[in-house]
Amino acid sequence: MTATIAVVDYGVGNLRSVRRGLEAAGAEVEVTADERRLAGADGIVLPGVGAFAPARQRLREAGLDALLVRQAEAGRPILGVCLGYQLLFEASYEGGLTPGLGLLPGPVRLLPSTPDRKVPHMGWNRVRQLRPDVLFGGIPDRAYFYFVHSYYPELKIGPEIVGTADYGRTLGVVARRGGVAGTQFHPEKSGAHGLRLYANFVACCQSA
Repeated sequence: MTATIAVVDYGVGNLRSVRRGLEAAGAEVEVTADERRLAGADGIVLPGVGAFAPARQRLREAGLDALLVRQAEAGRPILGVCLGYQLLFEASYEGGLTPGLGLLPGPVRLLPSTPDRKVPHMGWNRVRQLRPDVLFGGIPDRAYFYFVHSYYPELKIGPEIVGTADYGRTLGVVARRGGVAGTQFHPEKSGAHGLRLYANFVACCQSA
């Protein structure tokens, strides 16, 4: 049975490319802001590009922030991507302190710029797998993924972090708490490894 994945449409994000990536991974995909459609899907993907505060406001105005929290509490698989990943955390300092969804621990902060580390962090980078996770199935350790971001979740090394990347410091770029997970990189822009990660998420939604 094909898993149905709902991509949250809140006016922020590269919805078309995320949809194509999930469809290539074998999912039946619906891009929607309808609460009933989101709640009825096997899994939810929260995409996002741009700034944290306006994205958070759009979620709040649509009532989708509360829905995502309820679905997480119910055990629904949720995957945040790029800005969608950052929205899963407790707060962001981008443009002033803005509360996040609180589904993953810690704040989101600006990447420090150095002479050899420009901001934004843009391009391919290796991801180190700290522990086994369903998202990494069939993906080699230190595989390359594609990043575009200026802010990062300030995660202490702990049980929530499952993948890191180095960019002047160690960044927690894949995290999980229960059925809620996220990636700082863009799977849909990351070639075969990114599509495999999406396929792993789809398989997780099927089994759930």
